[in-house]
Amino acid sequence: MVSYKELGLVNTRDLFKKAIDGGYAIPAYNFNNLEQMQAILQACCETQSPVILQVSKGARKYANQTLLRYLAQGAVEYAKELTGGKGIPIVLHLDHGPDFETCKSCIDLGFSSVMIDGSHLPYEENVARTREVVEYAHKFDVTVEGELGVLAGVEDDVKSESHTYTQPEEVEDFVKRTGVDSLAIAIGTSHGAYKFKPGDDPKIRLDILHKIEERIPGFPIVLHGSSSVPQDMVKIINENGGKLKDAIGIGEDQLREAAKSAVCKINIDSDGRLAMTAGIRKVMHDDPSVFDPRLYLGPARDMLKELYARKNREVLGSAGHAND
Repeated sequence: MVSYKELGLVNTRDLFKKAIDGGYAIPAYNFNNLEQMQAILQACCETQSPVILQVSKGARKYANQTLLRYLAQGAVEYAKELTGGKGIPIVLHLDHGPDFETCKSCIDLGFSSVMIDGSHLPYEENVARTREVVEYAHKFDVTVEGELGVLAGVEDDVKSESHTYTQPEEVEDFVKRTGVDSLAIAIGTSHGAYKFKPGDDPKIRLDILHKIEERIPGFPIVLHGSSSVPQDMVKIINENGGKLKDAIGIGEDQLREAAKSAVCKINIDSDGRLAMTAGIRKVMHDDPSVFDPRLYLGPARDMLKELYARKNREVLGSAGHAND
């Protein structure tokens, strides 16, 4: 058993309260490898933003959860190097934990926050599974995110063809009976890079969000599937041999509006994948003789860092809040 506090990590409880009070959202960026983690930390240290490093089920399978945990531990020291010893608040979070065993494993390894995703289950089963994780996690002061409603789209092993909006009348009962620290809701966001079709007018259902806020005032709300699919990145990919057709995401103006409410955590994964791919494809296209991974992963890392720094400043509003 490893305590996240020994690793220099923090849980989400105080961070979420400050974000709600300050009208901003904390970035929750997924990472799978060293370069992604470097870019995330560089962006957040430069903008003085707290950050949630997310590990998905797919990332655990790809990179091994033990190695990812040590990367996160290294992230704490790396952030201190980047900020002259001050550091920034860093959360290590399990994204879309499928069952109790996975959540427990991550808690025991030093994760400071976990999500138990029972949104695909019947309501009472979701409540029971979520409560079981909460009871274990809270013994170690680890915070827990639950979910109500189903997002459409595909990302790692999270797949759904349909979208079910969160029912406002369920949230108060769910939060009370499970004891969760935050709640992921479905109000129009979607997983993956192909969220919508050409001609669609993607809109976040702010009306549902406001009804939920009325039911559980001041309670931390989370948005999944919130990548905006930057069209400049899509353009770079397609101009350099890629074939991303009709990749469309959520408008950043809508995310900024949501971040001013009780939405205090916004998950972004696909945008990071697009930035990394754009950087790699451009190098490979411009110089086909390149074979040193550092020569294409380095520029990709830089592109990702710039994207996330801008999101912290202009979309999430988290820049400058590391020392709140």
